[in-house]
Amino acid sequence: MSVPDFALRLVVALAFGAAIGYERARRQGLAGIRTNALVACAAAQFVMLSSLLGGGDPTRIAAQVVSGIGFLGAGVILRDGTMNVRGLNTAATLWGAAAVGSLTGSGFMVYALLGTLGIVFANLGLRSLELREKAREE
Repeated sequence: MSVPDFALRLVVALAFGAAIGYERARRQGLAGIRTNALVACAAAQFVMLSSLLGGGDPTRIAAQVVSGIGFLGAGVILRDGTMNVRGLNTAATLWGAAAVGSLTGSGFMVYALLGTLGIVFANLGLRSLELREKAREE
């Protein structure tokens, strides 16, 4: 992989992660622009590392990214009292940012863009649907 290709993938992963984080920051989420951008950027770097090493199976490193992000996600999940749990959406969003970074690092930029749009839609578009359902139940 050339240095310009590495740099392009890194910048795209950073931008996609920042786009995901922007929505979270607007909603006062536990992890905002920087956190999601860092997760996507780091995931891309880990996946590109396997390409730089040559001959390795990039899915092995990607699998480690998936399990590693679980620990980060667990850190943002908070129990508030006996019945309230906060941070699940943030943890899932971080997991998605890692997937977007992994796709970008693998060179699948269009798929990473679609993943970014899916995550942002889930957080923005489905939020209003969820709020309407909760209001209807009460």
